[in-house]
Amino acid sequence: MRLPRESLEVATSEDYKLLENMNKLTSLKYLEMKDIAINISRNLKDLNQKYAGLQPYLDQINVIEEQVAALEQAAYKLDAYSKKLEAKYKKLEKR
Repeated sequence: MRLPRESLEVATSEDYKLLENMNKLTSLKYLEMKDIAINISRNLKDLNQKYAGLQPYLDQINVIEEQVAALEQAAYKLDAYSKKLEAKYKKLEKR
């Protein structure tokens, strides 16, 4: 059983039109994705610049944090020493 030639030409023509439409839609989707990627790249560059601008402050925060930790240790040592002195004083006071 053979289909008439005219029927095959119509089917082939419709297939090509369908493929053409699919290609156009795919092309549009890729253009949208390209725009999204460009925007993401631009935003990432902006964020990196902002982070670089904040870096000196972040470094200062780290230095302050280290200094606070050292000061805290000194305070604990001073507290322990003052408790020892207090204990010695009370011991001497009882004599």
